[in-house]
Amino acid sequence: MADLEAVLADVSYLMAMEKSKSTPAASASKKIVLPDRTVRSVTHKHLQKMYENTFDKIFNQQIGFLLFKEYCSTLCDEPVPQLKFYEEIKRFEKLETDEERWKVGKEIYDQFIMKELLSNSHTYSERAIESVKKHLSKYNPNNPKNSLPSNLFEPYKKEICDLLRGRIFDKFIESEKYTRFCQWKNFELNIQ
Repeated sequence: MADLEAVLADVSYLMAMEKSKSTPAASASKKIVLPDRTVRSVTHKHLQKMYENTFDKIFNQQIGFLLFKEYCSTLCDEPVPQLKFYEEIKRFEKLETDEERWKVGKEIYDQFIMKELLSNSHTYSERAIESVKKHLSKYNPNNPKNSLPSNLFEPYKKEICDLLRGRIFDKFIESEKYTRFCQWKNFELNIQ
């Protein structure tokens, strides 16, 4: 009987803990409060001084990439399909086996490269096309000497970054998403 009472007490305690987690007061205490938007100019100047406001520095940070992606999908006045292509390349690079790489690489080729070639809207270099095409067509899953490199789409990755680095990035720097990035950087700098 004592065991049953102990179990009931434990269940009651766990239910009370779960209930307290779902109350607004508990979740509000976990929220990170970002600095005011007025820190943008100060943080921007600091980032400039430290050469941290370049495309590569921002794009290669998780928060920077996510805010840039959000800017492109919601605020940018022109479509930016290159970001989806870039994300698929990053996913491809993380794959472990050649079979997975071949399958996903073929899907990426069909979805992003072949589709653009067929519609005559392909803006990437001939060298990038030929490099990927050669590796995908030569791959034989039965030959252990034959493998697909994880950096197969590297030429495309560079060209995508070159496309995004220009006017689109300049507009991002002027946007509210960059202000949000500055708030995060200010918060990060104040924690250190």
